[in-house]
Amino acid sequence: MPLSLGELAVRFGCELRGDPDTRIERVATLANADDRALAFLANPRYRAQLGATRAAAVVLSEQDAGDCPAALLLCANPYATYARIAALLHPPRPLSAGVHPTALVAAGAHIDPSAEVGAYTCIGERASIGARALVGPHCRLAEQVSLADDVRLVAGVTLGPGVQIGARTVLQPGVVIGADGFGFAPEKGAWLKVPQVGSVRVGADVEIGANTTIDRGAIEDTVIEEGVKLDNLIMIAHNVRIGAHTAIAACTGISGSATVGRRCMIGGAVGIAGHISIGDDVVITGKSSVTHSITSAGVYSSTIPIEDARTWRRLVARFKRSGQFEDRLRRLERAAGMKSGPETPEEDHD
Repeated sequence: MPLSLGELAVRFGCELRGDPDTRIERVATLANADDRALAFLANPRYRAQLGATRAAAVVLSEQDAGDCPAALLLCANPYATYARIAALLHPPRPLSAGVHPTALVAAGAHIDPSAEVGAYTCIGERASIGARALVGPHCRLAEQVSLADDVRLVAGVTLGPGVQIGARTVLQPGVVIGADGFGFAPEKGAWLKVPQVGSVRVGADVEIGANTTIDRGAIEDTVIEEGVKLDNLIMIAHNVRIGAHTAIAACTGISGSATVGRRCMIGGAVGIAGHISIGDDVVITGKSSVTHSITSAGVYSSTIPIEDARTWRRLVARFKRSGQFEDRLRRLERAAGMKSGPETPEEDHD
């Protein structure tokens, strides 16, 4: 339903510069918006597109207002304000309460009458589906799974035994939560499977991206606290704990029994070793390898930006010879009567 700029300004606490009766139907990018669309500017990389935009209005901050030819909705956090407006203009489809005739529901399961259960979904014994929950098509919910109110399982989601999902959490297609963790004990050159008897607890207001997997705990539960945002294709191993409001980008892998603090931001393709702890408010840039605990808030990196192949080979060769250079420098310092610095512990190089 179209909304006026005046309505949007009042509802979201913006300063409006423009006609309050202008109607907005949808959101769009600065480059592709038309006179019925709302755009936004938050990233300075796109500021060059602002002057030529054909949007009916733009959400932005005061510092960018001078270059905008359209009506303005001024606010302190344009991206967050845009997100709220976009959700209002593009709401999810309403639920169709009830159980699809092709769904298979165990006799002991409880489904709230306001919930929707889609086609070809299977729901196990003593499972519980809360009010206004959506269980999309081709989902598999094992015994004793619990979905709180307003949970959305988009499609093709698999939840293992005893998995608990908090209110308003969204699971995108292909998510698997509660599969066995990678637990094997070595014995005489072979591997003995360790039973994985824990489960997974996911808090409220979490979003988990497509094809992300979260393993059940070996003994105690794997825990994802409230407000966590997980991108696509993330692997979280057994007994990991992720603190509230942490965001993790795609293709990251977190090994067993690692703990990630609250409000962390972890870039794509990061690898986190098992049995370590990352404190609150830590930022880890993409493709980093985290092999030891991080106790202090801050930004951490461990990758080298891309170079042309010949330069990269020279850098790698120098890195491999760095120990020889260090030994030669120490010998020269001793010969000159200079005091060398302390020896670097071997483990610091790992």
